[in-house]
Amino acid sequence: MAPMTTWSGNEDGTVSEDEEHYYRLRVKDVGLVITGCTHVQKNGIGFTDEFASYDDAFVPSLARLAAAAKSGGAPAVLQIFHAGVKTQPELVTDIVAASAVAGDAGPSVIPRALSDAEVEEVVRDFALATRRAIEAGFDGVELHGAHAFLLQNFLSPHSNKREDRWGGSFENRMRFPLSVVEAVGNTIAEHASAPFVLGYRISVDEPHDDGLRMAESLSFIERLIDKGIDYLHVSLGDALQARPVDAPDGASVIDIVSGRLAGRIPLLAAGQLRVPAQAEQAIEAGISLPVIGQGFVMNPDWVDHARGQADDPIATDIAASDVPRLAIPAKLWTVIENSGGWFNVRTAG
Repeated sequence: MAPMTTWSGNEDGTVSEDEEHYYRLRVKDVGLVITGCTHVQKNGIGFTDEFASYDDAFVPSLARLAAAAKSGGAPAVLQIFHAGVKTQPELVTDIVAASAVAGDAGPSVIPRALSDAEVEEVVRDFALATRRAIEAGFDGVELHGAHAFLLQNFLSPHSNKREDRWGGSFENRMRFPLSVVEAVGNTIAEHASAPFVLGYRISVDEPHDDGLRMAESLSFIERLIDKGIDYLHVSLGDALQARPVDAPDGASVIDIVSGRLAGRIPLLAAGQLRVPAQAEQAIEAGISLPVIGQGFVMNPDWVDHARGQADDPIATDIAASDVPRLAIPAKLWTVIENSGGWFNVRTAG
């Protein structure tokens, strides 16, 4: 089950009953549940009504989410992140990033470059959020290093223009995300009394002319493996068809990445895997665990469809009349309706 935000947290940053219900309806017989992202610092929030993990006061809230996510029998992984420049001015008054480079939201928002000491604080806060995930009963954390959030923001030559130890050379651009991985790994070793996984989500390239490219991402992946990650989660627009930006006619991203991993750690991938046939194709292509997002939103019984045990055809679209039956939180449904093509929304029926 994919880490998809539901915009459904309470105003105080705690997990809502609607979100708990949303998970409980969908997790029966799922192999792994990865939650939507949660911010490790107060100014790291990326979405309105996002549940928080930046303070010990949120441990009881996270424990309720862990219980709901694990209620179907699967392990549950908490996705943690800092949105960086991808946050919104209405949510954060102090928007920070690796450098004062505008994000995709537009040139009107220029972030403040983090100081050296502040970068170290972010590293520590990722570790603290991991300790809270352990205390809350999760079975792992996934570091969201994709989608131009802060971890990728430091890795990218497009957004990282620093001239200190956190930027400039590729080695320096890797320093922040690798420091986070190391700190989180140390926290797991110190606090976890049962197996606790560390995953990393990555975008392997960027559309900018000076953006991240596959060659650097493959080198970075090697360093992630050296640091001890347990799985790699590649986020793609289309998991089965995506090609590198600089080689659009070449091998698929999945072929390249799975070839490099060579079975050393599991490969997860998300992107347009909505029906079981697509998940089967993904496994044949070398993906260890297909990551299903929209499929579970529209079909809480998605696993029954994969087993051929569902009574009705699998749904590939959604309408307002489906919302109560599917326990879709009201705020999530508002986003779906206003997204302009994110979901295939029926206007009636």
